[in-house]
Amino acid sequence: MLVSCLATLAVAGVSMIFSLNTTEEIVKVATAGVAGLCLLLSLVFAPLPVKVLVLATPLALDRISNLGILGTR
Repeated sequence: MLVSCLATLAVAGVSMIFSLNTTEEIVKVATAGVAGLCLLLSLVFAPLPVKVLVLATPLALDRISNLGILGTR
């Protein structure tokens, strides 16, 4: 599982680099789509603690933001 997760993350990273460095619109859309698909696949292959961390981080940051601890609102 770790190898497949790392492989999809590597493909997503390379795809995003191509997406940022190219000037053609079709290539940008295609590489961004491939990167998004690979990032979703890497979440499928990730172990449960990583999935929980990915889901809990935005929720925790929102709660901290609402409490005014970070002073962003």
